[in-house]
Amino acid sequence: MKTSAFISTLLCTVTGLSLSSAVYAVDEINALVWCDHTDPEFIEPFEKANNVKVNLKEFEGTGAALSIIEQSQPGDWDVLVVDGVDVPRLVKAGILGQMPAEALPLDDFFPELLMEDKHVHDGKLYAVTELFGYNTIAFDRTRVDPQDMTDMTVLWSDKYKGRIALYDWYLPMIGLVSMGLGKETASLSVDDLPEIRDTLFKLKENTAQVTDVVASQTVLATGEVDILFGGGEWLTAVLSEEMPDLDWVLPEQGGLRWSQSVGVFADAGNPEMALKFVQYIVSPAGQAALATSSCYWAMPANRQTAELLTAQQKSALRWDEQVEYLSRAQLYPEPGGELDEAMQDLWNEMLQQ
Repeated sequence: MKTSAFISTLLCTVTGLSLSSAVYAVDEINALVWCDHTDPEFIEPFEKANNVKVNLKEFEGTGAALSIIEQSQPGDWDVLVVDGVDVPRLVKAGILGQMPAEALPLDDFFPELLMEDKHVHDGKLYAVTELFGYNTIAFDRTRVDPQDMTDMTVLWSDKYKGRIALYDWYLPMIGLVSMGLGKETASLSVDDLPEIRDTLFKLKENTAQVTDVVASQTVLATGEVDILFGGGEWLTAVLSEEMPDLDWVLPEQGGLRWSQSVGVFADAGNPEMALKFVQYIVSPAGQAALATSSCYWAMPANRQTAELLTAQQKSALRWDEQVEYLSRAQLYPEPGGELDEAMQDLWNEMLQQ
């Protein structure tokens, strides 16, 4: 190949994505998201249908999102994905803007996922649930007695000592321990923490390691541990076809329900397209792709999504058990304030043990 032709080909290859975007995408939005939204199977149908480029920036944790937002200019971001329990403080801070409730299929949601106490303020809607799931007990059913997993207190006995990993996030973990002690997460106070501390430290004594999201999947899949306290469908469902012996359960004490919500920035640069993106996210098609993304699986909030899920996918997500599971689940302890600070201190103390 001649040098000039080679350079021309190289330039086309290097700039192809940008040229394609310039030619075919007449619009764009910027979204701060969790990793599931970066799956091409989820994002590309929306981009093609709306002739738009969605610029995605992945983050973990509300604190990381707030840090990015603080360093940004008004109009830099259009859509935000965040923990449902964090929506009120984002509304109070003026970060999220109002969305028209009539433009979203809220009647198709599981009633518990409307979360009006979190999403609605002064009669105005600021966010909607897109996915949810549980922090509970995940395990390898060939290496433990599955019946044991129906009572979480077995994990702070000595029966499975050295065979347990803890998910490294203080809110669900302290919430789960409190449920194991018969407490309600919504009414926790600093006065409850000494009792929780004793059990949490006993649990740590039985633990082989404390793991993040990626490491949690790895240690359970490779057999480094047999049980992950804090795991759930987000851990095992994505592996269900290749590793059907990995399982999860809500014990008799219940589980912590996590939920991720989506909203439009109050100062969005492209609010109309941002709303279209939210509408796609909560549509059955968007929900099905998001719920079974390559990053992790989760329960879709829109009940109509069932028509687009396979029997295997519904089984891995425990779709048919959701009415019961939702009735036995509690939300994370409320973040922020004195209790939140005390819980973080307790978790850090446990990690340093």
